[in-house]
Amino acid sequence: MKPIKKDETFDTHRKGDLAEHYAITWLWNKGYEVFMNSGCSGPADIAVMDSEGKTILIDVKTASPTPTLSNPHSVTIRNGRTKLQRKLGVRILLFNPLNRELRFVNHESPNQYTNNKEGEIKSESH
Repeated sequence: MKPIKKDETFDTHRKGDLAEHYAITWLWNKGYEVFMNSGCSGPADIAVMDSEGKTILIDVKTASPTPTLSNPHSVTIRNGRTKLQRKLGVRILLFNPLNRELRFVNHESPNQYTNNKEGEIKSESH
């Protein structure tokens, strides 16, 4: 699969749609029930439920490529969580358009990936 490039013919909304669909299948593979926001606004794109019935709100963000000499696949997100998202405990799931990988953002260290590729979601304390 080729990476998504800035010069692709589809707009940023289409790139966001693609990221959300990758997120849905990734979360299904991790064993979560997935529920999408039926609108294009709101603090979360997706709500998931684990096997114990715990729900987590997720906002899917497409990362911006920021390659460096030491890491040519480096990416960052432009915007962090809003005040409302922090209050609700929304987790950011970052989609890397270079390799189409997904990772949860470590909210204790802005713009950093968590090393949690397995998809386990840990709650944050408010």
